[in-house]
Amino acid sequence: MGPVLDAVLGVDLSALPETVDVEVIVVDDASVDRTAEQVSERAAIQLVRHKTNQGKGAAIRTALSHVTGDVVLVQDADMEYSVTDYPALLRPFMESDAQVVFGSRFLKRRFPRQMRPANWVANRLLTLLANVLYGAGITDEATCFKVFRADVIKSFHLRSSGFDFCPEVTALTCLRGIRIHEVPIEYAARTKAEGKKVMWTDGIQAVKTLIAYRLKGRSAAE
Repeated sequence: MGPVLDAVLGVDLSALPETVDVEVIVVDDASVDRTAEQVSERAAIQLVRHKTNQGKGAAIRTALSHVTGDVVLVQDADMEYSVTDYPALLRPFMESDAQVVFGSRFLKRRFPRQMRPANWVANRLLTLLANVLYGAGITDEATCFKVFRADVIKSFHLRSSGFDFCPEVTALTCLRGIRIHEVPIEYAARTKAEGKKVMWTDGIQAVKTLIAYRLKGRSAAE
């Protein structure tokens, strides 16, 4: 947690065409590491704590209730994704009036660094399903780097608690008719020993979520 906090707090956004005020919100999802302690050691971070572990989607929903800024960027608590990509992720909001931006691991490299073959196949299949069901026109459905105008994501009736947050917001974005902008990003996959938590069952749940929202139709996004 410490290294990613330092990276986020030290990110250089000076190349952007507009000045950016950074608001960092950390949700401690009842972790057993030193998350709360490490946050308290650093200024300018808002800490919100869950009494019990609820999952990624629940943590994001909690964080959204504390957001005061105009744009929301989701960052996992590890270094798989690089903060040096923040300017590229934020630029479309300033130059193209984007509402949603995904950072694609597959636009930078066809085979992202250290990604296991099984994970590569699962990512490609989930992206294909999102494109077939929703006409999303994207290359990376399961990317962590999902960035939204705050008013857009706050208007979604999010229900997910776990990793199904990704297919849920992808489906809701498409059902609203909002175009997803993509930018290439760096990525270096972790192993399970290094803390990778995504399981094959999460892939099955992602498929179910994409299909469920397609069956519900546009009314699910209203």
